Formats: sequence, C-alpha cells, structure tokens
Amino acid sequence: MKLQWAFLMILLHLLFLQISSADPTPMNCTDTTRLCTSFLAFKPSPNQTLPVIQSMFDVLPEDVTVEGDGGRGYVFIKKNCSCASGVNEYLTNTTFTVRSGEGYVYDMVTEAYDGLTFLPNSTRRARNGAVVWLRLLCGCSSGLWNYLMSYVMREGDSIESLASRFGVSMDSIEKVNGIVDPDNITVGALYFIPLNSVPGEPYPLETIPPAPAPAPPVDNLSANRVNHKAHMPYLWIVGSLGFILVAIVIGIVLYVCLRSSSCCAEARRGHSKDPDGQIRFHVLRNPSFCCASGRFICCKSADWKQTNGDSSNQEIAIPKALGSHVLDMEKPVVFTYEEIFSATDGFSDSRLLGHGTYASVYYGLLREQEVAIKRMAATKTKEFLAEIKVLCRVHHSNLVELIGYAATDDELFLIYEYAQKGSLKSHLHDPQNKGQTSLSWIMRVQIALDAARGLEYIHEHTKAHYVHRDIKTSNILLDGTFRGKISDFGLAKLVGKTGEGEATVTKVVGTYGYLAPEYLSDGRATTKSDIYAYGVVLFEIILGKEAVIRTEGTVAKNPERRSLVSIMQAALRNAPDSLSMSSLKDYIDPNLMDLYPHDCLFKVAMIAKQCVDEDPILRPDMKQVVISLSQILLSSVEWEATLAGNSQVFSGLVQGR
Repeated sequence: MKLQWAFLMILLHLLFLQISSADPTPMNCTDTTRLCTSFLAFKPSPNQTLPVIQSMFDVLPEDVTVEGDGGRGYVFIKKNCSCASGVNEYLTNTTFTVRSGEGYVYDMVTEAYDGLTFLPNSTRRARNGAVVWLRLLCGCSSGLWNYLMSYVMREGDSIESLASRFGVSMDSIEKVNGIVDPDNITVGALYFIPLNSVPGEPYPLETIPPAPAPAPPVDNLSANRVNHKAHMPYLWIVGSLGFILVAIVIGIVLYVCLRSSSCCAEARRGHSKDPDGQIRFHVLRNPSFCCASGRFICCKSADWKQTNGDSSNQEIAIPKALGSHVLDMEKPVVFTYEEIFSATDGFSDSRLLGHGTYASVYYGLLREQEVAIKRMAATKTKEFLAEIKVLCRVHHSNLVELIGYAATDDELFLIYEYAQKGSLKSHLHDPQNKGQTSLSWIMRVQIALDAARGLEYIHEHTKAHYVHRDIKTSNILLDGTFRGKISDFGLAKLVGKTGEGEATVTKVVGTYGYLAPEYLSDGRATTKSDIYAYGVVLFEIILGKEAVIRTEGTVAKNPERRSLVSIMQAALRNAPDSLSMSSLKDYIDPNLMDLYPHDCLFKVAMIAKQCVDEDPILRPDMKQVVISLSQILLSSVEWEATLAGNSQVFSGLVQGR
C-alpha cells in the first residue's frame, strides 16, 4: 500500500512539473499588417545589468523601466509587436549571443529569458559567440486598453495580486486571457496584463548607496545623555567639516555646469555679422562633442592636444547662403578647418575614400578617432543642411552617425563615424578586383536586415518621418563587424501624414536604376519610393550585379542598358515557387558558390519583387520587410548550423547587438 501511494505521489509530481513547465502559448491574430507597442515583464538575475538587458531584448536604455517599489526586482521592456505572417501569432524578434560553448541553445535561451521566448525545443549545441535569432511573446490590445504586457506567472502570484500590483481590474485580466476560473492559474505560464499607461519608472543609471545601519538601542536614558555629551565636540567638528566639504563640491559642480553651458551656448549662438552680411561663428579651439549619441557625450570636452599652440578663439566665415539655419540645429558640433586639413593629411589622394554625387569623402584621424570627412563646395548648402537637420535628430545603430561639421568661405565639411569595411557595393560587384572579400549568404541577409531596420526607423519611428530618396548599395556602409548602416542623407526629405499616405512633390533626384516609376513620372517622393529602391538593393545582394547592366547591342557602339528589376521580374515569372529555381540559377551571384538555403534565397527574391511592384500600394511597409527578413535570417542560421562541419560553409556569425 505504501509503495502504491509513493508511486502515485511521483506521478502527481511529474504531472505538476509537466504542467508548470509547459511551453507558453502565443496570442493569435489575423491582421498581418498590425504593429503595436507592447511590454514584457522580465525579472533579471544579478549579473544581467542594463547593457546586458539592452542586448538581450535589442532595445535602447529608454525602453527599459523598473518596477516602482523596487522590491520584486522586475524591469519592463518596451518592444514593437506584430502579427507574424504564416503563424498568425503576435511575436517580436530579438537576438541572443551565446556566451558559453557548453550545453544546448534551447536550455540557455529558456533560462535567460525566463519563459518569454517562443522557441521550438531542439538539440542544437551551443557555440560560444554565436548569435541566435529569437521570437518573444507579445500582444496587441483589441482597443479597450492602450498596451498589453507579457507576464510569466510565478509562485505566490494570483489574478487578484496582479490586478492590485498593476492597477487594473481582475475582470480585465480574465477577459484578455480567457480565464474562466481565476483560482486555477498555471505557474510558469504566460499571461497578458492590460495597461493604459507605460509601466514602471526610469531605469536607475546610478547605484543608490545602501541605507545606513540603524543605531543600536540604548539601555537607559542616562547612558544616552552621557554618551551624547561625550561625543558632542567630535560631532560638531565632523559636522562642520562635512558642511564645508559639501559647499566646496556644490561650488565645483556649479562652476563646471556654467562652463559647459557657456561652451554649447557659444558654439550655438556666438556669432556676429560682417559688413558684407556674412555670418561669422566664433568657434572655440577646443569645441565640445554635442551632436552624436552613444560615443560622444554632450558638452564634455574631448581630450586632445593642441598642435599649433594658439589658444585663442578663431573666426570661421560661413557663406551667407547658410543664413541662420545652422543656429537652429540641435547642439551642432564645430571643428576648425585646420583640424580637418591635418586629419586628412592635407586632403591627400591616399586618404580619398570615394566621390559622391556632390562631394568627395576622405579618411581622417580626428582627435584619435577614425572618421570619414565629406568635402563639398560652399554652393552645396542645401545638401549640407539636409544632412545636419536629419542626422542631428535621428540616432539609430543602422544609420551612420554624424559627429560634426566645419566650414570655410569656399568649402563645407561633414564629419561622420568611419565604416571600416567600406560600402556594400564594393563587396558585391567584382570584390576581388577591388581588394574586398565576397560576402557569405548569412552576411548578406544580415546586412539587408540592418538596412531595412534603418529605413523602418526613419519611415515610422522618428518624430518627423523622412524619405531618404537615394537608397543604393553605395550608400549602405559596413562597420568592422559587417553590420550595415545607411548613409548620405543629403537628399532626404521630410514627409507628412495625409489621408492618402505620405507624399512630397519635389524634383526628381537620385540614381538611375533605383527610381520608382511613380517618382519618375510625377516627382512624388514617398516612403514607397524608398522601398522600391530597397527592392533593387535586394536584387543586387542576390545577383551580385549592379542596378543597371550594360550588355553589348547589335551595334558595338550602342551597348544595351537593362535594369536589374526587369531582368529579375522576368526570371521570377518563370519560377513560381522555390522548387522551380532552375531559371534563377543562372542569375545568382557565383561568389555564393551555391552555399545558401534555396528556400531562403527564393523568399528574399520574392520580397524584392514585392518591393519593386509598379503599384506603390502593393509594396510592403518596411516593418513587414523587417519581420520577414528576421525570420529568413533565423532559418538561414539554422541551415548553416546543420553544415557547421563544412569549413567553407561555416561563416562564423556576425556578432549581434
């Protein structure tokens, strides 16, 4: 009898474990164009600091808030949530970098994200440094609430406690999750908490010192009085010294703040007019970095050595065409011409990186920082101001960062972060003859996704939406880890929301082969025209050929020019599915050496085909492209993992965020 009872208890225990560890269920959806803001409740371990959390969830610091009472140790992650096509479930994507070569990826991910992931169980071995693409469980509200937050139920939680904790009604939680019996909830399962406001408080960036230990109790009043009298002189001395020290610290802080404020104020407003009407900026010899985010801190002077010994301020004449618009920029950074000249070795040909539409770009070493310096004539003030206006207001890991600018009477200079690996174009079109390496399939998909994220950001997520108008492979730059960054915002335009979409009528600018049909016909610059150009980029990534191909015509003196779009549209008409790719084989870049998953390449080709549709309404939004490419990259990574033993195939994943 005892044996039977023990056996029954073991079965019940196993059943409980199975229930409590059941895989979480995503929220179903039908509208695959739906995109919303969601939150994920996450309880980090002690070693998961803010930078680690940012990397795990692919978010910025301002997207992480902390629970107000501080007792439970939860943080709340803000993520865009969308209805994933194919599975019709609300999911959001992120990356996870494996930090150990022991164990299995599934176990590591499950432990790290504590039940928030939607990851099929697999026996894939972990590899240190590998980047794993994941889907996280999220939800979009039906309209009754502003947000839904994903929350994994823990021991001690109840519907009542969650309702009290997040300031919502029990009925709303039960309605969202379809709960019939509120007393019957599953520990380890994921539930959605409806919210009308952003949860939590800003993440504390500084460590708060621990509270002082309470004073030990005193047995009697007389002992307390004796002790107090004995320590009175010492307390008086210590208190006085402490007061003086605090006063000194406050004085130093105020002095530094005033100096810093005057630094930025002088750089922004310190100007005068000459008799000829030119505006002259009084530029400090040691200006402050103020525009770029992340690498440089506003109004903290960079450490650098003065080479000419002149400590006085210098006047730089800026042409009248600039007007006073420069003064309206958000904390512009100004460098002297002497610095730019010295950084480029006198604009030596050996430092020339390339020629653009209206400028030349040079490599430079500016204050011990590698930079790219765009040099243009003073007549190009329109493009000059366009780049400053955009890049001083938008900051994203997939957009090239503007560091600052300089100017003389005759020339204008823009200083950017340096992309060590050059342009995507140089790696796609005859890379060996250009001294570049060809890109593996994984790298190509990753770069395509990076560029899509940069475009999605300026199309959807900035306060003012922009159209780039010159998306092409030469304007997608690669950093030291082959991550893509969109550059050259000289033709960027602000677009406004209207009932019929986004449009700005303007003269046609850009590069032949990337221009959308409607943009060529009526000059309407829209986000859809950027998407058309992006589709051409995807075709280039697949074929390794330029947007316009020159072939010999019937007469030798008249070579035929065909667009890559027309060639690929004809090829895809003969390849209705990924199993009929024989017509595409002749077009695919031979540098890939047939080392790619055929179904994934076909999917990328179909995305490109949708992007270049003649009807702009039928083109996808960039958020849809980002979602699709994220899933393709995940499938490609899994394909590559199956071939890890082949050294020619295994590329070593590009490091994630």
